[in-house]
Amino acid sequence: MISFLVKRFATMVGTLLLISALTFFIIKLPPGDFLSNQIAELRSQGDAGAAARADFLIKQYGLDRPIWEQYLVWIGVMPGSNGYSGLLQGDWGWSFEYDKPVNEVVGDALWLTLLLNLATVAFVHIVAIPIAIYSARRQYSFGDYAFTLIGYIGLAVPSFLLALILLYYMNRWFGISIGGLYDSRYANQPWTADKIKSLLQHLIVPTLVIGLAGTAAMIRRMRANLLDELSKQYYVTAKAKGLPPTKALLKYPFRMALNPFVSDIGNLLPHLVSGSVLVSLVMSLPTVGPILLAALKSQDQFLAGFILMFVAVLTVVGMLISDLLLAWLDPRIRLGQR
Repeated sequence: MISFLVKRFATMVGTLLLISALTFFIIKLPPGDFLSNQIAELRSQGDAGAAARADFLIKQYGLDRPIWEQYLVWIGVMPGSNGYSGLLQGDWGWSFEYDKPVNEVVGDALWLTLLLNLATVAFVHIVAIPIAIYSARRQYSFGDYAFTLIGYIGLAVPSFLLALILLYYMNRWFGISIGGLYDSRYANQPWTADKIKSLLQHLIVPTLVIGLAGTAAMIRRMRANLLDELSKQYYVTAKAKGLPPTKALLKYPFRMALNPFVSDIGNLLPHLVSGSVLVSLVMSLPTVGPILLAALKSQDQFLAGFILMFVAVLTVVGMLISDLLLAWLDPRIRLGQR
């Protein structure tokens, strides 16, 4: 297992390097960016101060260097105007649109995004797994049909539309504003017990909205996987030997049915980040999704590049976790052994 972890970490480093190169060069492909447009505007003013400011920005951010050198400076393996100061050194760059460091722009949005996504993942699994087990064990019952109908509705209704409906009716019926992740009076306040309580209350609706489609999809897939496993001989044999039905179900078919979902962990978190952008915009959620969308529209290269790298790190770490969980969950999988 140690050798497997070493190989996987080496693969992860190589993958992240490749993703960082692709991210940087693709962001630089379109003609013009926020900084280049700003420099062109300064030069068009025609005065000496503006021209000096433009020349300073070019040297400060290495725009006079070849693009491959700009990339190496960005990741921190080549000295720039401030020496070795890149992603590897914890310098996430400067946001030209916000005119402040990237770490100040994303700040709380990073951990709030992780908190919202982890709450959504927990909601999906806590709700979907019991319903799927019930539907598989009571196939074609009234409850099975009812959950199937609810699942189809969950898959059919767009998340942003559900967010708009809840925003309207929660305010109309209960006078509650559910936008954001905490009350507006806590926006610039330090974290206190009241602010944390407000955060937990405001997490409920976004978690429901973002997780509903995933819950419906997981119910259908888990039910189908369980029905396939329940018809196999090992389960029939386990029951014939006197093992209680619930124990036989959870010990054997349930574990096998979990494999596809465990292997999807690597794609789950980044999918939630990218898939919740519209919901975040509708509900005014302070997550990285709207920030990424704005950065891509304005071609704020360092801000967009860092957020894309953040999503890439989530992906490769999730893949590693899914591989380790699969090795522990399924005795048929033994990584690193013949």
